[in-house]
Amino acid sequence: MTGPVALAATDLLAVEFSAADSLAPLLVTDALTGVFDWFLTAVVGGAFSWLAGVTGLDFLGYPYMQRAYLSVLCIGVVGPLVGSFLVYRDLSMVGDTLAHTAFAGVALALFLDATLGLAVPPLLGALVVAVVAALVVQALVEYTDARSDAALAMVLTGGFALGSVLISLTGGGISVGINQYLFGSLATVSRADVGLLVSMGLVVVGSVAVAYRPLVYVTFDETAARASRLHVRAVNTLLSVLTAFVVVSAMRIMGVILVAALLVVPVVTASRLGRSFKQSLLYGVLAGELAGVAGVTVAYLYGLAAGGSIVLVALAGFVAVAAGRRLA
Repeated sequence: MTGPVALAATDLLAVEFSAADSLAPLLVTDALTGVFDWFLTAVVGGAFSWLAGVTGLDFLGYPYMQRAYLSVLCIGVVGPLVGSFLVYRDLSMVGDTLAHTAFAGVALALFLDATLGLAVPPLLGALVVAVVAALVVQALVEYTDARSDAALAMVLTGGFALGSVLISLTGGGISVGINQYLFGSLATVSRADVGLLVSMGLVVVGSVAVAYRPLVYVTFDETAARASRLHVRAVNTLLSVLTAFVVVSAMRIMGVILVAALLVVPVVTASRLGRSFKQSLLYGVLAGELAGVAGVTVAYLYGLAAGGSIVLVALAGFVAVAAGRRLA
């Protein structure tokens, strides 16, 4: 085959291959979405429906409650997992700082939608701004004379100030949409939110598993880590980014104001029980899971805010453990 016919055939094949290449990501995305929908409906829904039948608690069969429970189960793992490295480095306020800057990211996304018609997902805006804020904090500590607590305070107040200014620029028009991110909500957790949370959770757990030894080394002896030529800056950056992931993934349930609590309270509780760092990690995850499940249950039964209920249960657990250790 030669001449124009051959050229036409070649062009046709090129178009077909190009179409196939462009469709491949969509097919993969659709397949993953289908698998997750099956998991959420058949596995999670089936398990909770069975629990509802056994316990007589009908609310366990409600899809939105199943999504809420799955969310807090994920948060109960990743929060204490990352929070342990922060608490033992005296960086407990990092979570609170990134949460407040994530608020600015949500406000920015809603502002762009309200003023320019750009449909930016609020959680995406929160994630981008939180990651940038984490890197800014690290840069301030490394390249200026600012102490870590001062750098955190500046970024925290700057992020919250930016969010409040963006709200005022729209005449308060986006304040209604932002309230659910400030205080959290059970009813507004969608399938997409749960999917994002599970995905981020897998990324966080996988990253900590791969980089566990460097993270521990830098956490307990950063000077020795530098002397051994460990890339401390990369480890710090990884921890900052993972913290941003945890904060953003937990926002819909916990709310911006309280999300940092699950990075700190279960870890402090576990520190009074564990005899080693690994034991503290395990106990911290268990404390986070118990606080999350109990808090969501109390919030539903009594019509309370989910984030506040979870934090109060976590604090009650700390008080109980501290009192038990005191009396023992």
